[in-house]
Amino acid sequence: MRILFLGDIVGRSGRTVVTENLPRLRERLALDFVIANGENAAAGFGITEKICNRLFEAGVDVITTGNHVWDQREIIPFMEREERLLRPINFPKGTPGRGVGEYTDGRGRRIVVLNAMGRVFMDPLDDPFAAVAAELDRFRIGDNVAAFFIDFHGEATSEKMAMGHFVDGRASAVIGTHSHVPTADTQILPGGTGYQTDAGMCGDYNSVIGMDKAEPLQRFTRKIAGRRFQPATGPATLCGFVVETDDATGLARSVEPLRMGGRLVEAIPVPESA
Repeated sequence: MRILFLGDIVGRSGRTVVTENLPRLRERLALDFVIANGENAAAGFGITEKICNRLFEAGVDVITTGNHVWDQREIIPFMEREERLLRPINFPKGTPGRGVGEYTDGRGRRIVVLNAMGRVFMDPLDDPFAAVAAELDRFRIGDNVAAFFIDFHGEATSEKMAMGHFVDGRASAVIGTHSHVPTADTQILPGGTGYQTDAGMCGDYNSVIGMDKAEPLQRFTRKIAGRRFQPATGPATLCGFVVETDDATGLARSVEPLRMGGRLVEAIPVPESA
């Protein structure tokens, strides 16, 4: 199974680079399933029902989120009824929505997607490791599911790496989000789990992590807030991670970064059959 994960979609530029390119990418990369983190899709803060539906129409199968999930309050009722939209699983019991979902690809293979959020330099949520372990006991790759994919939304690289090693051999892949900068540590861990500390963002890299440069620079240099952060609006780079899993074991056979368009050096995986 070939799964594409797209990093944090930031603002209109990020949405545009995804919706304009994903339909062709699904065919070009022979993709079976697409996951995207959409927590910054609505002007950099949260996501709306309308944006979710546009991403679904473009070919995204599941949308994950993170600490900005509730910035657009209208998303709460939609979150309750839309199983393809996830929020971090380690929010307290009773929080709207769900943090894990079971889906099928076009060939009927079962894939589990789990969204969790770190606690280092982040909101003090419940233990993500315990939450992930409970779901790994329910869904076992190579047994009752074909693939198990984890979006771990966190600030600290150490916590993301720890999660990768914690689930190594029991999950198909762990990919980090939130930092908006793609890391160069794409790898298959010793137990067979694909890993990258951060997928980067789908957004304009002529920016400060996706935001127009003027306001962040003022806050860093003068320690005075001027106005609300606004997403940069220039040409965006589509950043992600492609993992090919073994149908028998659910473990990763290959992992490759994806960077397309905008300012970053391009990296486009080539399917084995090409």
